[in-house]
Amino acid sequence: MTNFDKKTTILLHIQKYCMEIEENFKFFGTQVDTFKKNNIFRDSIAMKIFQIGELTKELDRQYKNFINETENEVPWRSIIRMRERFAHHYGDMDLDIIFNTALKDIPQLNDFIKRELDNKEGTE
Repeated sequence: MTNFDKKTTILLHIQKYCMEIEENFKFFGTQVDTFKKNNIFRDSIAMKIFQIGELTKELDRQYKNFINETENEVPWRSIIRMRERFAHHYGDMDLDIIFNTALKDIPQLNDFIKRELDNKEGTE
């Protein structure tokens, strides 16, 4: 088993949740109405976004320079704020925002992580 540094481990976990969101869309489809009507679909997506927020908070605590250096590519602070909303105001969350985040923003986050991990492999 490969011994990854903590930042790489966090990024791999975020990537796993991004891929699971993609799998949800493959299973349930990409219609917002289905998302709004199906609590299993909705909760599955929301929990994964919440977990991405938790992991991002950990990145921010341990790797603030990385967060600051890559903020123009990934809205890390917005991810953390969304996590805070999920944790404290989940019942008031806008389902359209959650759906659009999952459908549009999560693939971009996943692409960023793939590039980061590829760059890391290239430097080792």
